[in-house]
Amino acid sequence: MRHADRTVGAGSGRLGGVGGTGAGGRTGGGGWRDTAARYALLPLRLFLGVTFVYAGIDKLTDSAFLADSGDGSVGALMRQVRDSSAVPWLVDLALKDPSAFGYAIAFGELAVGLGTLVGLLARLAAFGGALISLSLWLTISWQSDPYYYGNDLAYLMAWLPLVLAGAPYLSLDVVLSRRRRRQGAQLFT
Repeated sequence: MRHADRTVGAGSGRLGGVGGTGAGGRTGGGGWRDTAARYALLPLRLFLGVTFVYAGIDKLTDSAFLADSGDGSVGALMRQVRDSSAVPWLVDLALKDPSAFGYAIAFGELAVGLGTLVGLLARLAAFGGALISLSLWLTISWQSDPYYYGNDLAYLMAWLPLVLAGAPYLSLDVVLSRRRRRQGAQLFT
């Protein structure tokens, strides 16, 4: 088979020959497949980042949502889903101060979205996004029948690759990591 050169340790010691020896013995950055694989999570990062920033800003600028009660309020929404939720105790917790819960969700979405977009603490941001999506699925979307009509489960699954991989390209995490390595190397030279 022709894929013998794509083993762990080939070229620069990375998987799949990325940055090392590619298919057919080529060296360098590889072909379009290597580039596509390298940046495969970038569209997901952009989509989730923009979506969560938008969701956070949308909530923060909607005075009806941030109210304890009334049409379109987080309080009314929590009361509406309380009995059909998978975790009613979580809804009860939110109902102790619906406005504060609304602000927490909005600022959480904003922080997760910004962290994801710029790639700062990317795994932590993705984990936060997954937790928000999980809590919304177990409370708001749980009543969706069939389950796949609720979009929060799909968002939860979309966050998981970013929790695992972080933001290895085009991110502040990479810039900061390289800077720390350079400073560390200067200490020992």
